[in-house]
Formats: sequence, structure tokens, C-alpha cells
Amino acid sequence: MVIYVEGGAQNSALEGSLGRQAFSRFFSADPGLKVKRPKVVLCGGRRAAYEAFVTAVRNPKPGVLPLLLVDSEIGVARDHTVWQHLKARPGDNWQKPEGAADDQAFLMVQVMETWFIADREAMQRFFGATFRNDAIPKWPKLEEVSKHAVYESLDKATTDCGPRKYAKGRLSFDLLATVSPAKVEAASPHAAALFERLRNR
Repeated sequence: MVIYVEGGAQNSALEGSLGRQAFSRFFSADPGLKVKRPKVVLCGGRRAAYEAFVTAVRNPKPGVLPLLLVDSEIGVARDHTVWQHLKARPGDNWQKPEGAADDQAFLMVQVMETWFIADREAMQRFFGATFRNDAIPKWPKLEEVSKHAVYESLDKATTDCGPRKYAKGRLSFDLLATVSPAKVEAASPHAAALFERLRNR
């Protein structure tokens, strides 16, 4: 399997490498994927990830199954599949490419940073004593928390962390590599669907 993932600066080889390593460490921390973890391709923006996935579907390679993983950006309607969400979301209007299956597209709901909040202990270890855990509300359903609220809470929680104040890029990838897949899966039904697909390749 090859996962085409939104993330990293599109023209930055360093960020692409750091992101691949981070996702690899994240997936390999799951016992079911420790040996058979997927290959990750960081594509930069979400549109670039979608286009890379479409290209892979249209030019299949023997034994290689392409998957797509992007932020949902907004809440996912209860009656929507992933592809219905990507078709309906303003700014996307993405069609499922011919030859692709429903279980080849997955979402980080609503953003990758939502996964971090699923593992507060990892964030406390990563940011240290100045991390303000109490600045992040105890949301009962993380996938219903808006992108803005997630970013705002991380900003407040790390405001006293100096150079380690939360920011996208290298720091976010370093943090991802420490997060527990089990906790993410428990907090996010869409993440659980991704892991189920990866384990049953």
C-alpha cells in the first residue's frame, strides 16, 4: 500500500522526508502494522495529494494499492461516505476516480492536529512542564471539534513553551511520531477505519 497524504511543504524535500518518517513511526507503533506498515508519500497541499492519488489509480502498478489521506477540514455529515464528503466540501468538488473503491480514501477529522489532542499524555511529554493541558477542553467527541477550535486550543496550551510553541512543519511531525495510534483510533472513528483497512490489506 502507498498512502498519498496531505502535509508538508510541497517544494520542501526536508519536510517531505520528516513527514514520511513521522507517519512511518506513527504507524509502526501499532502492533498490527509494525512489520507491514504502508509506504507514505507526503504531497504538500490537499489538492496535490488528491491529484497524486488519481494519477496512481490511473496508472496502477502490480501489487500496489494507492490510498488517499487528507484532512476533512470541516465536520463530516453522518450520512456521507468519505468520497461524498470530498465531493460536497466547498473548495474540493473531488470525484472518485474510475477504478477507485470507497475504502481507498480516508480522512483526518477534522485535521491532523485532532489526532494530537487524542493523546494528551504524549503532548505533555513532548512540550514539557510549560504545556497547559487545562487550556484544551475535554471534548467528548473530537471529530465534532472545528479546525479553528483545535488550532486555538493548541496555541493556548503551548503559549508558554517558547521555541516549542506549536507550529506546523517540523515540530508537528516530531509530535506525530510520539502519538499513540491506539488512543487516536479510540477517539476517531475515521482513524479507526484507516487502521482497519491497513491491517487487512
